[in-house]
Amino acid sequence: MRSNALVAVIALGLVSLIAVTATAAERRPAPKDAYAYIGWPNDGEVVTGRFKVWLGLRNFGVAPSGIDRPNTGHHHLIIDRDLPPLDEPIPNDRNHVHLGGGQTETYLELPPGRHTIQLLMGDFDHVPHDPPVTSKRITITVR
Repeated sequence: MRSNALVAVIALGLVSLIAVTATAAERRPAPKDAYAYIGWPNDGEVVTGRFKVWLGLRNFGVAPSGIDRPNTGHHHLIIDRDLPPLDEPIPNDRNHVHLGGGQTETYLELPPGRHTIQLLMGDFDHVPHDPPVTSKRITITVR
C-alpha cells in the first residue's frame, strides 16, 4: 500500500515537472547591443484618427515569423500593457499587435486618450530573445 502511494507521488511529481518544462519556451540569443526603436510617433506626440507607426532596429535584423535565422525576429507592438512574460510566446490580441510578415511600419487606430506603445521583437515562433530586443515605452495622445 505504501509503495503504491510512493509511486503515485513520484509519478505526479514527474508529470508536474514535464508540464512546467513544456510551458517554458527556448529563447533565441540576441546581441547585447541590439535594440529596437519607434521612429514615429515620438514620445509625447499628439495624433489624430488612424496614424502610421514606423519601427527601427540597430544591430539586429528582420525576418517574418516562421523563418529561423540568427539575430533576426519580427516586430510586436505592445499597446497599453507591460511587456509579457519573456519565456513564452507573445500573445496576439488588440494589445499585442504582431507584424509577422516582417513589416517595419503599420497603421494603428486607437480610441481618444493617452496610450503607451512599446516594441518587442519575437523570434520565428513569437518568443522574445535573450536578452530581449525592445524599444523604450512611449506615451502618445490620440485626439
